[in-house]
Formats: sequence, structure tokens, C-alpha cells
Amino acid sequence: MKIYTKSGDKGTTSLLGGTRVSKAHLRIDAYGTVDELNSYIGLLRDQEVNSSRADFLKDIQDRLFTVGAALATAPGKDKVKRPDIHEQDVELLEKAIDEMDKQLAPLKNFVLPGGHQAVSFCHLARTVCRRTERCIILLNESEHVDELIVTYINRLSDYLFVLGRMMAKELKINEVLWEPRK
Repeated sequence: MKIYTKSGDKGTTSLLGGTRVSKAHLRIDAYGTVDELNSYIGLLRDQEVNSSRADFLKDIQDRLFTVGAALATAPGKDKVKRPDIHEQDVELLEKAIDEMDKQLAPLKNFVLPGGHQAVSFCHLARTVCRRTERCIILLNESEHVDELIVTYINRLSDYLFVLGRMMAKELKINEVLWEPRK
């Protein structure tokens, strides 16, 4: 299979199902941002502190490919063969959040990103996840997006926040709490 097809040289691309749209279309922006998020999850998976979570992070990457495929499917082309997100995928994130949260001190302030490069990578992934969510919601305002996709991405951003806190604890890094000026 050739990497380049030249079919996008005029600024359009094909969705699953064959419909051509502008590369600046909201749908392309949404699944492109999912792809960016997936790259950040890969970066997190590569961090030594996450070696025990590498399989779980890989599963998240797999789910993000599933989300991307759903977003890349042209409206009305739902018969295109692709995997789907399931409620169980959201539940797995919630279980992981709850397990980490049990080990963390209660949160009383906002946490400033940083303290260690690996933790900073996690916060970057979290903020890209939030942007992904905004792109998907914007797309949903004009074209239907499966509600479970929005839920999954929202829960993933929660997971990434708690993961950042957990990584800081495991790395013995003091979280820097935001204390507003008085």
C-alpha cells in the first residue's frame, strides 16, 4: 500500500464510506485531535513510571483508534465495518480512577502541572484530551456523534488528571498546589 495517493493534494480527504470533505472540516479536526491525543498516550506509555500500566494505556490507545474510526465515518454510512466504544470501556476508566484515588491524598486545591517531565507529559495528554472533547462536542452540534464517545473522552480526561497525581506520588514528587494571590 502506498503512503501517498495524491488524492488530498487539493485539500480534501475521504471519510470512511467514501464521502470527500475539506481537510479543515470539523470531523477531520475531531479525529485528527484524537490522533494527537493517542500520540500523547503513547508517550505516557513509554514512561518508566507507567510500566505497570503500559497494557492499560495501550488499551486506551486502541479505544482511541476506535473513536477515530467512528469520527472518520461519513454520516449515514453506519454500516461501515468498524469497532465501537462500549459502556464497559467507560467503566474500566472509572475503576482505574477509583483505584488510584484511594491511594491519593484528598484534593483541596488545583494542581499546577509539572514537577517531573513524565508528570508534565501526563498533563499535556490531559489538556489535549480536553481539546479533543471540545472538538467532538462542536462536531456534535452539526452532525450526530455517539453520546458514548463524548462520555469516554470526558472520563479519559478525568483518568489522565488522576494518573498525573498518581505518577507524582510514585515518583515522590510533591504536587505544586495553586494558591491564588490574596
